[in-house]
Amino acid sequence: MTIEKVKIVKGANFISIEDTKYLSEEELTEFIIDLMEQPCVNAIRYLNILVNSQFSPEIERLLQEYDFQFHDEIITVQKELNIEPAHSPYTFIDLYTISEKEFTTVWNQVMHASLNATPSMNAEEQMESIKIELGSEYRRSCIMVYEKGQPIGVTIPHIEEGTAQEGRIFYFGLIPEERGKGKSILIHQHTLNLLMRTFGAAYYIGSTSHKNLPMLQVFKKNGCMELEKNKAYKRVN
Repeated sequence: MTIEKVKIVKGANFISIEDTKYLSEEELTEFIIDLMEQPCVNAIRYLNILVNSQFSPEIERLLQEYDFQFHDEIITVQKELNIEPAHSPYTFIDLYTISEKEFTTVWNQVMHASLNATPSMNAEEQMESIKIELGSEYRRSCIMVYEKGQPIGVTIPHIEEGTAQEGRIFYFGLIPEERGKGKSILIHQHTLNLLMRTFGAAYYIGSTSHKNLPMLQVFKKNGCMELEKNKAYKRVN
């Protein structure tokens, strides 16, 4: 019953546990203990778990006993999709037109000096997880953002697995040279519009580090409301 309440995301070399807010403290404790007894845990490179802010410090102490380290605090937001962005100078091109190498090259630039916690995997490794999570549709989701013919960022909209209308953005960001210029708000608006018009999403769930104040401001400007806070813990084998 407990495992049915949480969400388990499996990638090429990671497992992530989400939605712990649906568990009681006792259930989460039992879940963690049971999880660490599974053979697959020691075979996977990265094991991540999001712990909702409702839980006591006892959960953190338990995770530390199993060699988990605190990674970041994540803010999750939600928005009903009805946005119609104004015309913009940006062009959005997916992997049906550009090469995967072009995309991951820019994606690695986007991750450089990000205000989010340092990711465990580079763009090439994350791409392999995207292929597993999204299947053949990954090419439609991996989108490069251009301005005046030059790549300035990436956005990866998709429908969350197991849902019909929950829009997510696997990754969103600009290269360092284009940050702080107010471009993210409109690009994020256009991505939300893609989720609604192209992917059929009815609502959007987004998240970012509590340290990423520019992205939190983008959420606020685009009408997203805070849904929950989670502490992210990571175990590396």
